[in-house]
Amino acid sequence: MILKDFRIEYQENPVGIDVSKPRFSWKLVSQEENALQTAYQIIVTEEGKIVWETGKRESSDSVLISYEGLQFEASTLYEVTVEVWDNKGNQALLQGSFETGLLNGTNFSAEFITHEFPSEETACPVFIKEFEVEKEIEKVRVYATALGVYEIKINGEKVGDTFFAPGWTNYKKRLQYQTYQADKMLQKQNKIEITVGNGWYKGIFGFAMTPNIYGDRVAALAEIHITYSDGTKEIIKTDKSWKVTTGKIRSSEIYMGETIDSTFKEETLYNTVGYSFSKDHIIGQESDPVRITERIPAKDYIVTPKGEKLIDFGQNMTGFVEVKVKGEPGQKITIRHAEVLDKDGNFYPDTLRQAISHDIYICNGEEQTFLPHFTFHGFRYICIEGLAEIKLENFSACVLHTEMEETGSFISSNPLVNQLQSNIQWGQRGNFLDIPTDCPQRDERLGWTGDAQVFAGTAAYNRNVALFFTKWLRDLASEQTAEFGVPHVIPNILGNQEGAAAWSDAAVIIPWVMYQTYGDVRVLEEQYESMRGWVDYITTRCGSNGLWQTGFQYGDWLALDKEESADRTGATDKYLVANAYYAYSTDILRKTAGILNYIEDVRKYDDLYVKIKQSFNEEYITATGRMVSETQTGCVLALYFDLAEEKYRKRILESLETNIANHKNHLSTGFVGTPYLSHTLTENNHHDLAGVLFLREDYPSWLYSVKMGATTIWERWNSILPTGDFDTSGMNSLNHYAYGSIGDWMYRKLAGINQLEPGYKKILIKPQFIKGITSVEATFNSVYGEIKSAWSCKDKWIKVNVEIPANTTAVLYLPEQDQPMELGSGCYHFEYATETSLEIDRFTFDSTLKEILDEPLAIEILNQYSSELLNNPMIQFAYQLTINEIIASAPGESEQLFKMVIDTLNRSQNEVLTN
Repeated sequence: MILKDFRIEYQENPVGIDVSKPRFSWKLVSQEENALQTAYQIIVTEEGKIVWETGKRESSDSVLISYEGLQFEASTLYEVTVEVWDNKGNQALLQGSFETGLLNGTNFSAEFITHEFPSEETACPVFIKEFEVEKEIEKVRVYATALGVYEIKINGEKVGDTFFAPGWTNYKKRLQYQTYQADKMLQKQNKIEITVGNGWYKGIFGFAMTPNIYGDRVAALAEIHITYSDGTKEIIKTDKSWKVTTGKIRSSEIYMGETIDSTFKEETLYNTVGYSFSKDHIIGQESDPVRITERIPAKDYIVTPKGEKLIDFGQNMTGFVEVKVKGEPGQKITIRHAEVLDKDGNFYPDTLRQAISHDIYICNGEEQTFLPHFTFHGFRYICIEGLAEIKLENFSACVLHTEMEETGSFISSNPLVNQLQSNIQWGQRGNFLDIPTDCPQRDERLGWTGDAQVFAGTAAYNRNVALFFTKWLRDLASEQTAEFGVPHVIPNILGNQEGAAAWSDAAVIIPWVMYQTYGDVRVLEEQYESMRGWVDYITTRCGSNGLWQTGFQYGDWLALDKEESADRTGATDKYLVANAYYAYSTDILRKTAGILNYIEDVRKYDDLYVKIKQSFNEEYITATGRMVSETQTGCVLALYFDLAEEKYRKRILESLETNIANHKNHLSTGFVGTPYLSHTLTENNHHDLAGVLFLREDYPSWLYSVKMGATTIWERWNSILPTGDFDTSGMNSLNHYAYGSIGDWMYRKLAGINQLEPGYKKILIKPQFIKGITSVEATFNSVYGEIKSAWSCKDKWIKVNVEIPANTTAVLYLPEQDQPMELGSGCYHFEYATETSLEIDRFTFDSTLKEILDEPLAIEILNQYSSELLNNPMIQFAYQLTINEIIASAPGESEQLFKMVIDTLNRSQNEVLTN
């Protein structure tokens, strides 16, 4: 046995941690099966002095064990030793460390400083301080933040490798600061520069392109803590002794792009002035930082029919382009950005709307490398102006997003599905830039709660999002009010809007996803008041029937079952959607209250949940089990959220089947129905139908966009039409992750990786086959270790490989086997014979009647069992209908008859191919 991946608050040896009771986690790795931890001991020391010691605790706990020792000192290094014993007689040791930050914003002795430049000045201010160091240095720490986004240089070298610090928070209540190690950056003579861009704080932002949302001046706050070898300390801090000027960044806006004039020289230094901002609002960095996580080389050089000079990077992404160039002094190079080309092959920036997204570089005649500092773009293509000769090797795309550990992988035998998985992952990378944005390219890029809520489960498979969502949920709680509930975007720049179902429910659903994924009880503790506040908000707005039927609702946003000219809410009754989520959030809340041992709340919300379900059935389901909205989403919500009484479920499921058949076995769901559609079918013994929907390649479907060349998830099912034309609604992002929520079903149902206990302490492995995929291999690196589920079903043989991490147990359901298996940790292999073929059949329920009747064998069977069908004089009018459509209009025995016909035709076809 060995120990690995020692984490302190999900981080490896963090520096600048401000958590008063950090939690420790580690993973056991053992070559022996059924390995379980039996005991652990944690010792935390500061300069050799023990500040906390657990003693040997008999426990299998190895995840998020809370510190319970002495109060921490600021800016102090603590060493941690973990010793573990297992049930095989082994023991192992692991060591790590963490360093505290300032612990409290009020511990900043520095003052915010700003400038007095005129309001029309667009250049980024640069705050400057020069100082001398006389002694030998042992350690240097920089603690900094800004109202705006900032970058620090010491003696011309950038401090750290992160971007967009301090991040976007609810600045009215919360502002993060960052800690940097700068041990070897100081010399005898030193110059520190803090450049501050407008960013989210002051920049042009929102639909109205409004500046100064939080303030009309950027400001900086910083302290450089120098510890000398002789034990003395010195702090260089922002105050009125600093000077300010403007530098080479002549303008920078997130939507508009950045202009860098490398010929610019500002000789004048101006006085700084103080800026008032409460230090009580300052907190340590809570999430992982934004970094360049990948550099993608230019793929192709294109000259369009219009004569535009383009570079294709082959992937829609978020970030910016690094340009290496030697131009003439004063030469201006403009880089424009777009996600796509139009059907004629010309540059198409229209999906960006008002976001200009131009980066402009003015050369100084030397060999230079340009890249922006305070802007980012959503793009695949760039258009280059002002450069006569373009060499691909001089351009690389820098992928920017919050640096989250990759935790999930999914590979199948179907190349289109593999591209879909890639699109989902890239959509997450592109939109998880400090906050969960809806899109990274246009004049929006806001933290829409609905998008984040529906995608959270998939996101947590692909990457470790624990810190990312923890930070964002704290902002959500800080923006929430009793009067307006939970805003639609977090941070909220849209003003006071009453909360809306599915969007505001992020306050309840995302903490629950985090708890289930990571076993993190603290996130429930921290967010409980927010969770309860949202449910109580709805309750106060319910009528005498106990239901929420007032106010604005998004409904099933962008569903396809309603004319868009009416609105974008879909055909499902928007208050049915609202009350389904009301019940769902109340259900989660009562479970959370039980976990936290809030007994009175358990009783209260148990009673409320029962009443909501009863009212829902009375209002939205008739006495015979017919849904008021017999849409796909209406049926899915009633079934998946377990709202329909048992006596109604069969008819509602039949209604769902009929609706899907009437849409020629295609989905028609929007943002609300899509995440649950496939789960609902699988969990109600219609997994084959879920597979049919999943593998559709024509519009509307997940694979339609893949077939159209997408490399990310689209906002709309038909963002690009089969003709190559674009949706012209003015709302057409090509990087919008909500429909990527199908990833959760891919991991859970196709690969079969599920948690039976929070954090995957106990695992369910239950892979399920669909026609068209003959193998799947998926992994998920849980907080206990890597879980693997791989299967293949080929040539009448099933093979299954499973890996279960140490210190966990699992229940395995092998495909086509009756009894589950109880497994401990280890690697397992199974193989056995089968009659199942997962190759796509030539004939399906999506075949037209004419395709079936073109086969003599089909006519022979139909004449034997239903001659009246073939003799019907109206049959010719049904030739172009699919069998699904025929069954939907004439249910009953016809389904079994056509199933027999199709099965017989396929067997006959397979026998011909085999022989």
